[in-house]
Amino acid sequence: MSATRHVSVARVAKAVGEALADERVRRSVAGRLPLALDDERELARSVIVGHLDVLAGEHLANGFEPLDEEEESELVEAALAKVLGLGRIQPLLDHPDVNDIHIRGCASTHLKMTDGRRVAAAPVVDTDEELVELIRIAATRMGRSEHRFDAANPELNLQLPDGSRLFATMEVSSRPSVIIRKHRFELSSLAEMEERGLVDQSLAEFLAAAVRAKRNMIIAGGTGSGKTTMLRALLNEVPSSDRIVTIEDAYELGLDRFEELHPDYDMLQSRPANIEGRGAVTIADLTRMALRMDPDRVVVGEVRGGEAFPMLMAMSQGNNGSMCTMHADSTKTVFPKLAAYVSMAETGLPVETVNLLIATALHLVIHIDHIDGVRRVVSIREVVDADGARIVSNEVFKPGLDGRAVPGYPLRDGTLAMLEAHGFDASYLDKPDGWWTS
Repeated sequence: MSATRHVSVARVAKAVGEALADERVRRSVAGRLPLALDDERELARSVIVGHLDVLAGEHLANGFEPLDEEEESELVEAALAKVLGLGRIQPLLDHPDVNDIHIRGCASTHLKMTDGRRVAAAPVVDTDEELVELIRIAATRMGRSEHRFDAANPELNLQLPDGSRLFATMEVSSRPSVIIRKHRFELSSLAEMEERGLVDQSLAEFLAAAVRAKRNMIIAGGTGSGKTTMLRALLNEVPSSDRIVTIEDAYELGLDRFEELHPDYDMLQSRPANIEGRGAVTIADLTRMALRMDPDRVVVGEVRGGEAFPMLMAMSQGNNGSMCTMHADSTKTVFPKLAAYVSMAETGLPVETVNLLIATALHLVIHIDHIDGVRRVVSIREVVDADGARIVSNEVFKPGLDGRAVPGYPLRDGTLAMLEAHGFDASYLDKPDGWWTS
């Protein structure tokens, strides 16, 4: 970007910001609701158009060529992105092939693409200070609640309007750092996941039957493995007559985007403490609230602490068909992690009692991993019982030679009969090397 254009964008963006601030003050004084995002964009465009004439006059007076139509259009979009979006980050956020964005101050920007490639991109700011200011503005405009980003509050967790999740740090990192994980709501069913290779036909039918049979499930995997995608697809197999309450740190499941599938739902989101250190609402708090909201199914976006205890209580008290995700490297390691999370709730329960609760509440654990660059379900484990400090379970789908899950230990008769009653074809289990082999 030339110095002249950079100054022009900054001037126009400043004028737009002042106009929007004035409008917000006027509406607040008059007791009116804030402008919707589309209305803000229209107001911003009208301010920009007025300033383009001023800029054209200044360019001519100073002996510069006026901006042509393409340059004016670029200036308009850059100014809009600076005030209403994320500046030079916005084009990356809008790019359909970009999955994740990693920014380290003005030093480097790296992208994770939807096909798994990692590529370097041009820096999105000219100084580290510019990045910090950009994130502060975004937190003010886009946050649902009060957010600060400064030396006293060196981390920021923010959901963007498109559902993407932004995490930023300063002071505690060598340079200001921003990580944006984009969320794609278009992948919404097991059939679509089958087309993408995350499940095959037998697994898709097995999981759909498990949802209809109201089995309580945990989806495990590493960061970026597709846990939320899987959870969203399973949710969209839930009968429309069921009432669902979701609990998340940020609204990533997007039930409101599939309202025709889930007409009766509530979405709950945790909230950090304000600048006085008050008003925090945790995932554990929300899980307890959810039980008072007459749910058929309680769904926790991610369990990673003391909320595991109320979640298991919800599962064991008649809210069958409930689900959550967890970070774990296999189906088997879910159990000790879950017990550790319950201990964080300071229940004082001995491990034998915790394991009995887990065995009573949980039916299936699903593990997702990357195999040769492709996300796949690689293991499904059925919970059978608790034996003191050990959870008894069977790996009913295990990793095959090519990484795809194939039938493993036989399902219990009662479980198999239940799944068959909800549409699962048990003949899939008769092919230990996978139904697709001859």
